[in-house]
Amino acid sequence: MDKSLNVMVIYILSHLGLIFFMYPGNIIDSTEQGHWLPILIGVIVHFVFITIYMKGLELFPKKDVISIYSSIGKGTAVFFLIPVLLYFIMIILITVRAYAEIITIVFLSNTPLWAIILLILFISTYIAANGIEPIFRTGFLLAILFLPLIVMIFFTSFQNVDWHYFVPFDTDFKFMSSPSYYESFFAFSGGFLFLGFIQPYFSYKRKKVLIAAAILIPIFLFSVYIPILTFGQATAATTFLPYVVVVDTININWLMFDRVTMFFLLSLISFIMLYLALVIWKTVRIINHYIPSIHSSYCMILLSLAIFITCHFISDWKEVEKLFLWNTLLRFYVLFAIPLSIYYFGRRAKRKENNANT
Repeated sequence: MDKSLNVMVIYILSHLGLIFFMYPGNIIDSTEQGHWLPILIGVIVHFVFITIYMKGLELFPKKDVISIYSSIGKGTAVFFLIPVLLYFIMIILITVRAYAEIITIVFLSNTPLWAIILLILFISTYIAANGIEPIFRTGFLLAILFLPLIVMIFFTSFQNVDWHYFVPFDTDFKFMSSPSYYESFFAFSGGFLFLGFIQPYFSYKRKKVLIAAAILIPIFLFSVYIPILTFGQATAATTFLPYVVVVDTININWLMFDRVTMFFLLSLISFIMLYLALVIWKTVRIINHYIPSIHSSYCMILLSLAIFITCHFISDWKEVEKLFLWNTLLRFYVLFAIPLSIYYFGRRAKRKENNANT
C-alpha cells in the first residue's frame, strides 16, 4: 500500500520540533557570520545520505533494516543494530529531558519537572504501543490541526526583521571546530531512519520523501536567520531559544489571545511526542528482535520507566548539553554508517543475483 503522503507528513512533523527549538541556537553559537554555510553543509549532508539510504532500501523490497542486517549475518546485525539501539535510547532520554526542561522554563515554571517528564513519556508510549499505523494516523491528524498554525506563525515572524543584518557571503570555516555545530546535526541524523523500519508495512516513493526534505530547507535557513535579522548576532547569541524568543515578540492584532508563543510551543511539543513515539516503536522493534519473549507493550513500559528514572539523575541543563555532546559519535555513526552499509549490502546482493542468473 502506497503511503507516500503519510510518510511525507511524518517526515516533516518529526523534523519541525527538532529544528525550531535546538537548531537555531546551535548554529548561532557555532559562528558569528555567514550562518548560511553551516546550514548549507548540513542540508547537503542530509540530502546525500537520505538518498543513499533510500536507494539501498529499494534493493531490499519489503524488508526493514533489522531483517536486512540479520540476513547478512549475526555479527553484522550486532555491529550495526546495537549502536542504533543505543542511539535511539539516547535520543529518547535527551529529547524527553531537554523538552521537559524547555516546557518548565517557558510556561510551566511551577509544575514539577517529573510530572512533565511523566506526561511526555505516557503520551508518547501510548501512541507507540498501538503500532505504526496509529502513529501515522496521529501524525496526519496533528498536521491538519497544527501545521496551518505553524505556517502562519512562521511567516508572521518576519514582521520585525531588519535586513541590514543579512550578510550572506561573509563567512569562514571556524564553525567546523565548534562542538555546537556538530550538536546541530541532532536535527538531521535521527529523523530519517524510520524509512527503513516501515518497509514491511508501507511502500513510499523516494521522490516524495525528497520533496518533503526540500520543504524543510527554508525552515532550516530561516529558523536561524529570523532571530539574527530580528535581534542581531550579538543579542541572538545570548538567548536560550532564539526562535521562541522571536515568536514571543510577534504582535497579531486580530488574534484574540495576547501571546502566540504558547500555541506555537504546544504545536511543536505535540510533534516532538509523535517523534518520540516513532523512536520508541523503532527501539522496541530492535529489542524484540533480540529478546522476542518480551511482549512489545511490556517492553515499551519498561523502557519508558527506565527513561523516567534516568531523567532524574540529570540535574540541570548543563548536563543535558553534555549528553548532546557525548552523543555526537553515535549521531554521526547513524548518519553515515547506516545509509552507506545498507546501500553497500544492497549492491552486493544485486551483483550476486545478477551473477547467479548469468
